[in-house]
Amino acid sequence: MALVVQKYGGSSVADAPSVKRVAQRIAESHSLGNDVVVVVSAMGDTTDELLDLAGEVSQDPPQRELDILLTAGERISMSLLAMAIDALGIKAKSFTGQQAGVITDAMYGRAHILDVVPDRIKESLDAGEVAIVAGFQGVDPVANDVTTLGRGGSDTTAVAIAAGLGADVCEIFTDVAGVYTADPRIVPSARKVERTSYEEMLELAANGAKVLAPRSVEYARRYSVPIHVRSSFTSDSGTYISSHIYATDDDGALTRTDDAVREVREPGGDALGHASSASKRTQQGEKVEAPIISGVAHDRTEAKITIVGVPDVPGRAALIFERVAGAGANIDMIVQNASREGGGVTDISFTLPESDLAATLATLRESQGEIGFEKLQYDDQIGKLSLVGAGMRSHPGVSAKLFAALRDAGINIQMITTSEIRISVVTHADSLNDAVRAVHTAFDLDSGDGTIKVHGGTGR
Repeated sequence: MALVVQKYGGSSVADAPSVKRVAQRIAESHSLGNDVVVVVSAMGDTTDELLDLAGEVSQDPPQRELDILLTAGERISMSLLAMAIDALGIKAKSFTGQQAGVITDAMYGRAHILDVVPDRIKESLDAGEVAIVAGFQGVDPVANDVTTLGRGGSDTTAVAIAAGLGADVCEIFTDVAGVYTADPRIVPSARKVERTSYEEMLELAANGAKVLAPRSVEYARRYSVPIHVRSSFTSDSGTYISSHIYATDDDGALTRTDDAVREVREPGGDALGHASSASKRTQQGEKVEAPIISGVAHDRTEAKITIVGVPDVPGRAALIFERVAGAGANIDMIVQNASREGGGVTDISFTLPESDLAATLATLRESQGEIGFEKLQYDDQIGKLSLVGAGMRSHPGVSAKLFAALRDAGINIQMITTSEIRISVVTHADSLNDAVRAVHTAFDLDSGDGTIKVHGGTGR
């Protein structure tokens, strides 16, 4: 018997027929002998609707009260799903994040999970029940207040519970059939990625791929939780995410390094594990050729600030980013120009979430006298493209091909940053879709299979 944690997003439980369809899928997995824990998001656009409602009654609602309000969405979907499973003749019990033992800090609206104490979930499983858990929420044990985890929090809840229970696999059900080489809404010819590593998936998620929340991938990597991203609208296998799927042997050849896991019974009679699917996947230790590129991610939710005329003296950059951190901004890319000849000043540009732009600009303007810069410039119409792949380490010429593809498409580059397995560039927002398609084609990632069906439209 395998222990499976399944997570269903809002598009998968958008209405009563969808809830009943998901319940049928859960019942089938349970009837095959699996212990099943389900984490569920709010139905459809419920969270956005609740936020709109709060905005109608208050221009600045207290974050504690907002968290209490927003957790209602998941409570509705969890109880309805438990009812639908019960109607199929299988016992089910629903739990809030607090009841499920999801312990967080006190950061309302963006809490971090500190621990998972899943005693009540274990009791439910021991009783032969399907345990349904409200995603996106937990409890601050000091004040005994409910908290929310921020956008994508249900993904993180599912992975955390899978880690706490020692689950064999965490299945993330979404509105597309897995992780793709690009967003299929922009590149209909994108290919599904059969396997990828935590490292590659974290880069993709952190740079705009919306199929998984970055925090959930970080959690999975930390606790070695195998993830299977798949569609809730089909029974097809999706994308398997695990640790160190490639390594280099003494001869310099790449080999599979997947760890074996217990089998998870699937509808249709086949046994699937996260590391192998019947005989279709390569065995551990077999020599393989790693793909150079895993995918092309994009993000149009960032803005760019340029601080012009910063005194080029030790400690000035530290002062700038201390003030930026004080404004609560998360910095992404940073570029400092060479000092102007004879002027002793330089320019520093960085990107940050557009939602942090106003507060950061206000903080920097207040600190202008202290920092000593000349002026601020900002641009909220930028887009970031990221090329990700572990194969970059051993393949020269990736950067040249990327920049040539953008040149041929007439795309101007504003900023460039790199890591060992990623190259990111910033361009104008209006050019981003064309840039994604050009780079995707240049690296031979197009499948030619036609348009991919996206059921929900939200990507999660």
